[in-house]
Amino acid sequence: MPRDTGGDADVLTVLRSATAAEHEQVESALGLMDPQLGRDRLVAVLARLHAFWAAAEAGLDAWARRHPADAAAVSWSRRRRAHLFAADLRALGAGADVAARPELPAVEDTDQALGRLYVLEGATLGGTFIARHLDTLPALGPGVRLGAFSPYGAETGAMWHAYRRVTRERVAAGGGDAARLVGAARATFGTLAAWCAPVGAPA
Repeated sequence: MPRDTGGDADVLTVLRSATAAEHEQVESALGLMDPQLGRDRLVAVLARLHAFWAAAEAGLDAWARRHPADAAAVSWSRRRRAHLFAADLRALGAGADVAARPELPAVEDTDQALGRLYVLEGATLGGTFIARHLDTLPALGPGVRLGAFSPYGAETGAMWHAYRRVTRERVAAGGGDAARLVGAARATFGTLAAWCAPVGAPA
């Protein structure tokens, strides 16, 4: 899950700094770049991520119904990924039903929606490296290709830049509250870290 590398002291830079600790917790818990990653552990991680994305997207769907213009501006309809985690689980021969979900705060406004999306969309850049790594693992078996970690393919960079542009413009224009945006991102990252902790990265 990448961090914004821009040098300007803007909302993206603040987001990067404010969520650094939670970011490290998530990466440590998942351990997806482990060269010895096996199928059972991969399925366990995917199941946790599927449940988290389902919960996170439910809150964003409720926001999108209340603020359709803002949702369209950030192309929310293209950014859903829970169904891709479900498809990956099925490709690995695992069930894709969500038995339990983490509890996330309600998304009250567009600032909080953009804060949550910082976590979800930030995962797509690092996800391209994860996807390439997973493709090399014999545990996947022949012909198994996972899609949730690289949902946009060649458009990954463009989708991330589009999110950054909308977020920066909202705050720069004075219509957004950077503190609420950062608070929502931290809450989302914190929930993700706690939800993934039971998986436990290998030693």
